[in-house]
Parts: sequence; C-alpha cells; structure tokens
Amino acid sequence: MDNVFYFNWEPQLILWLQQVLGNFGAQIASFISAFGEELIMVALMGFIYWCIDKRWGLFLGINLTASVTWNPMIKNIVLRPRPYMVHDGVKCLKPVEKGDIMDPLIQGYSFPSGHSCNAASVYGSLAFYKRKAWLTIAAVSVTLLVGISRFILGVHYPTDVLAGWALGLLSVIFVSWLQKVIRTDWVLYLILLATALPGLFYCTSTDYFTSLGMMIGTYLGAFVEKRWIRFENTRSVPRMILRTLVGLGLFIGLNTVLKLPFSKSFLESGLPLAHAVRVARYAVILFVEIALYPACFKLFSRKA
Repeated sequence: MDNVFYFNWEPQLILWLQQVLGNFGAQIASFISAFGEELIMVALMGFIYWCIDKRWGLFLGINLTASVTWNPMIKNIVLRPRPYMVHDGVKCLKPVEKGDIMDPLIQGYSFPSGHSCNAASVYGSLAFYKRKAWLTIAAVSVTLLVGISRFILGVHYPTDVLAGWALGLLSVIFVSWLQKVIRTDWVLYLILLATALPGLFYCTSTDYFTSLGMMIGTYLGAFVEKRWIRFENTRSVPRMILRTLVGLGLFIGLNTVLKLPFSKSFLESGLPLAHAVRVARYAVILFVEIALYPACFKLFSRKA
C-alpha cells in the first residue's frame, strides 16, 4: 500500500515552478537532471578509472554502488508515490524509466530521490577524494542543481530531494571511513554487499535489482582487476578519448544485447526470475567494465 504524505507547500511549489518555467524550463531541468543519471555516472567514473587514476575511480564506484543500493531499500519501506501520481496538475516531464508512468514498480518510489542521492554520492566523492576548493564548489553546485531539477520535473517532492542529498552525503562519509578501517578489499566488499542483501526479502521495484547487480559486478570486477589484471592509466589524450568512448559503447551495447533473449513483457513483469535476470545483466556489464575491458589496454599496449 502506498503511503501518501507531503507538506502542503510542496505540490504548490512544483505546480508554480512548472507553470512559470514552461517548456523551456522543463528542457533545462531535463538536461541538468541527466547529471544524476546512470549513463553520466558511468561516463564520469569510467573516465577517471580507465584514464586518470583507477584508485580514485574505484573510490567513486564503491561509494556510488553503496548509496544507489541503499536508496531503493529505503524507498521500498517508505512507499511514497511520486507527486504526479498524486496531485492533479503536476506533470511528469521526464519519466525515470520507459513504460507505464503510473506504475511505481517500474518508475520506482519517490522518497528519497535517487538522482539527488547519486549526485551527492558521486560529486561528493570527487571533492572528498581530492580536497580542492574549486572541485568542492563545482560538486556542491551540480548536486544542488540536479536535486532542484527533480521536483521541477514533477517526479519528486522537495523533501525527497533533501533526503536524497543527506543519504548520498552520509554514504560518502560512512563508506570512506569503512575503507580506511577495513584494509582487506574482499572483506570490505562482503560487508557492503551484506548491507544490501536484506532488500531481496521486500524490495519490488526494479531500481533495487539494477543497483544490486551494479554492486556485485563492481566488487567482483575490482577484486579480479587488482589480483590478475593490474592495468595502467594513461596520459595520452587520444587514448583517454578512445578508452572512454569504447567503454560507454560497451555499456550501452551490453545492456541492449543482454536483453535480447527476453521479451519486454517478461523484463517488466516483476517476477522473481525477471529480477534475477536484471541483477545478472548489470553484474555482467559492470564486471566487464571494471575488469575485462581494462584487460584489453595491456594487450593493445603490447601491440603498439
């Protein structure tokens, strides 16, 4: 059963913003919102991991996979529907997923905001790792803008955004502390995975199973890469561009190819087997991106 709760000023603010900003404002908000989405997160982490500093990139990945999995675990307890599902006049200007926009199992629940949490976690990790003033200012600015864009688009209440920011920031602080305390990688991964597994007993929305697969693939890939692959970063700009573009192409391509054996109706059915397929799909994709794809760097370096 959905839990509808809100402050009176929240839907009023959303309605006012949508009316004042119009279509142009919606397009700007949609563009800004993309900086909290899956593909941008992968591109940013991939660029840092494959090209600049793989320890820094993995730091981002570990923080993100933790927060992005805890977020839907909270959502599936609170069960708050999105504003446009409740209030007449509030428009859904950018659905979270393709499919029925009124189905919370497809679109995910509202509290806390996943995009706001992602932004706080990833951009917060960028600033936390380097501790540079300009990077901190940029991280805070982008995180604020992403959160604000979410309730302009009608897919979150302002309180969802506040909770998302708080969860993302707390995740960075807690996971960073945990990485300092626990020096053995596989122990750290098992502890973080253990915090995510209880969601299997009650989560029904697809975002949880996506995130769980990303977590499994990232941790397994990081373990394999450190033990057997040990690729090196590059300072060559052409190689940076090539590594990032090919990595993004792999992410999109694998996500498409691994869906082909299954019908769309099955993937959106909400059946336990469909959830298992989603977990496996994202685990394979992230494992390839973290371990198998970087293994190609050494092969091409030898040929060059």
